[in-house]
Amino acid sequence: MKNVFIKGPIKAEFIAESIAKHSHKTNIGAHDIFLGQVRADKVEGKEVQQIDYSAFEEMANEAFYEIRERTFDKFDLSCMHIYHSLGAVKAGEISLFVFVSSKHRAMAFDACRDIVEDIKANVPIWKKEIYTDQSHIWVE
Repeated sequence: MKNVFIKGPIKAEFIAESIAKHSHKTNIGAHDIFLGQVRADKVEGKEVQQIDYSAFEEMANEAFYEIRERTFDKFDLSCMHIYHSLGAVKAGEISLFVFVSSKHRAMAFDACRDIVEDIKANVPIWKKEIYTDQSHIWVE
């Protein structure tokens, strides 16, 4: 079972390197990528400065593994990569990176959306929104 967690934000260089590693795989016809980015939402007059992500890592990694297995059973994918941040991620930074590859675009689109919805519904990750005034709330 793979550890999908990255400390802090997921950097653009990491995403680019992940994409570049697939250029030699000539059986792939499509890639789809989802990037979850922290928004500077306004909540009761306060602006989100960052989100602090936490998880019971062993349980969360098991949930990610189950999502991976379900997705490969449901869709004809060549490969799949999922990475999620732990710790502080500032507004504008990336906290979730989902990357799927398949022979055809429709399969990649459908699988990527399914994975993101499954993560939101089933992975035990907690978010603490921290505002510019340093107050915070836990978000479901």
